Formats: sequence, C-alpha cells, structure tokens
Amino acid sequence: MAVAELGTVVLDCPDPRALASFYAEVLGGTVEAEEEADWVDLRLPGGRTLAFQAAPGHVPPKWPAPDGSQQFHLDLTVEDMDAAEKEILALGAKVLETGDQERGWRVYADPAGHPFCLCAT
Repeated sequence: MAVAELGTVVLDCPDPRALASFYAEVLGGTVEAEEEADWVDLRLPGGRTLAFQAAPGHVPPKWPAPDGSQQFHLDLTVEDMDAAEKEILALGAKVLETGDQERGWRVYADPAGHPFCLCAT
C-alpha cells in the first residue's frame, strides 16, 4: 500500500509566471496565479499540476556535470522530435545535447536552465 500520492512537481526559478507560460506552450494547460505571485500553477490537461516557485538567486543545475547532479529533469514525450525541437527552441529552450539523431531522446534547458528531454513515443 502506498503511503502517499504525487501531488505537484515544483520548479524553483527566477520568474514563475514566465516559466509557467513556457511550459503552457509546450504542454498545454492553464496558468493560474495571483497578480504578483511568487507561486504559479500550471493546470495540465489530464488533471496534473506543474508549479513554479520564485527563488531569489536561483542557480540552474549544470548539465552535464561530472562533479554534480542535475537534481531532476522532465521527460516529455513527442511524436515528431524534429518538429517539437523547432517549436521549443522558438519558445526559448536551449539545446544541451542532441547526440545521435537516431536515439530516442534529446536534452534541452528551459528558459530558467532546468534540463528536460524530448523523448520519442
């Protein structure tokens, strides 16, 4: 029997509204926040929530970091890797590693520097 159920994944960042808007363009959903919020929710299709919390002095993880950890990352599944890559780069993502174009995943950073992967379905 499980002790708990996953509620919300929260990303620290310098600008919660901007990062929530980035992920809303990537994943869909609705951004919900007060006017000057330090916390912003992104209500995703299917009922999950991804949240963003203001973190003064935020330092993004380094990737790859042989002497450290990326802390966590999101795997986002897509049907067309090339088309999805073009769209996320236009939204402000940065390429961290695309590697062999035949493998099923590529690594990017969101505008606040968090690593995430596009993964082929």
